[in-house]
Amino acid sequence: MRTAEIGRYGPPALRILAVAAVYYGSARLGLLQQLVRGQVTPLWPPTGVALAGLLLLGPRIWPGIALGAFLVNVSIGPTPLAVLGIVAGNTLAPLGAYAMLRRADFRTELDRLRDGLALIFLGALAGMLISSTVGSGVLVLSGALDADDFWPTWSVWWTGDAMGVLAVTPFLLALRRARWPGDAGIGRWIEASALLLGTLFVTILATGTNSSALLFLVFPFLIWAAFRFQLTGAAPCALLVMTLAILAAARESGPFAHHDLLENMVTLQAFNGATALTALLLAAVITERNKTHQEIKRLCVQLTEMVAHMDPRDGPQTGR
Repeated sequence: MRTAEIGRYGPPALRILAVAAVYYGSARLGLLQQLVRGQVTPLWPPTGVALAGLLLLGPRIWPGIALGAFLVNVSIGPTPLAVLGIVAGNTLAPLGAYAMLRRADFRTELDRLRDGLALIFLGALAGMLISSTVGSGVLVLSGALDADDFWPTWSVWWTGDAMGVLAVTPFLLALRRARWPGDAGIGRWIEASALLLGTLFVTILATGTNSSALLFLVFPFLIWAAFRFQLTGAAPCALLVMTLAILAAARESGPFAHHDLLENMVTLQAFNGATALTALLLAAVITERNKTHQEIKRLCVQLTEMVAHMDPRDGPQTGR
C-alpha cells in the first residue's frame, strides 16, 4: 500500500490505538459465546480485525494487536506468564497470516480467484494454527487445563480464530471499498433487501432444526449474492450465515445438538469453510470475469476507433 494512502488513516500512534480499541471491542463480543475456560470461543472476531488491519495499514500496527490482546486476556488469563504467552500467540498468528498473504501476492480487492483461495487457506486455516497451538499449550502448561483437554480446546480455539478471519476480514475489506450507489434504481435496492432478508430467514430455519440437511438451503442465497453483488454482497451474507451457525453451535441447538464439543467444531468448521469458499471464491470469479469483459470491450472500442481513423490510401496497393 502506498505511503500516501496509509497516511490518510492518521498518525501511527492513532492507528495503533484504534486497532487496539477495535480489537478489544470485538473480543468482548466474541467472549459472549465462550465454550472453554471463559476465554475460548468458536468465533473470535479480533483475528479478522487484526488481519484486516495489517492488510490495510501495514505491519507496523502490530503493537495495537498486542495491546488489544493483552487488555482482553489480562483479566481472564490464569497467570501473568500465561497471559504473555497467549498474547504472543494472538499477535504472531495474524502477522504470520499477513506474511504468507504478502508472499502470495494477495490483493485486498479480492478480485481474483487466487486471492480468495489465499485468504481461506493461508490467512485463516494455516495462519491460525499458531494462536491455537500456542494458546492451548500455554493453558495446559500453566495448569489451567488438563492434558486430555488439549485437543478439544485446540479445536475450538483454531475454529474461532479461523472463523474470525473468514467472517470478519472479507467484510472489513469490502466495507472499506463500499461506495453509496447513487445510480442504483429502486429495483436494485429491493433485490438487495430481499437477498438479506431471505438469507436471514433461511439461516435461522436451517440452524433451528435438528436436520443438518437444511444447512444446504443457504447456498443458493450465497450464490445469488456473489453473482449479483460480488464481494459487497457476498461478504455480509457470509458473515451473517457463519455468525448464526456459530451461535447455534455454541448453544448446541439445531444440527449441533446431541454431539460432543470436538464433533460440533468439526461440523462447524466444515460448514463455515464451505460457506466462505462458496461466497468468496464465486464473488472473486465473477469480479474477475467482469473485469476481463470490460477490458475486452475497451480493446474493441480502441480497435474500432483505430480502424475508423485509418486512411484508405494506407491500405495495400495492387496492380502491375
